[in-house]
Amino acid sequence: MSNHEGQKPVRKEMSRRQFLSYTLGGTSAFMVGGVVLPMVRFAVDPLLQKKETSAFIKVVEESKITNDPVEYKFKIHQVDGWYESEAELVAWISKDANNKVFALSPVCKHLGCTIGWNTEQSDQYVCPCHGAHYTRDGKNLSVAPNPLDEYEVKIDGGFIYLGPIKPNSRV
Repeated sequence: MSNHEGQKPVRKEMSRRQFLSYTLGGTSAFMVGGVVLPMVRFAVDPLLQKKETSAFIKVVEESKITNDPVEYKFKIHQVDGWYESEAELVAWISKDANNKVFALSPVCKHLGCTIGWNTEQSDQYVCPCHGAHYTRDGKNLSVAPNPLDEYEVKIDGGFIYLGPIKPNSRV
């Protein structure tokens, strides 16, 4: 027989010091969690949200569009992570030889300056920064390595709607 037979089991009791340290530790962890969890959610939430597809924006009446490019400004609502803003964009809108409406981005493909139409009386888009030239369809003629980008265009109810920018499909 062992020495412990017949003896009552000894129950370990928690000391006051252990009780206080467990209580304070648990309370502190709960309070830290209450502060940290909202911060973690704030940091991670925009990353987990489903990205919206770019909406089409109503820009101008179709009847106002001619074969000569005209500059139109329009605003879009942007959400960049936690920051929301209204951005003003510009498009050069015109009709081609088949009366199909198209819209070109005004951003030069050389170094990103803003191009203008017919500023040298040459029926071309011209970049004032480094002299890049583009045709009516946005084809690069000099300096710039690529053609101008274009906007997706939708016509509905007599109005022109512009969507996201895409690579030029005209040239």
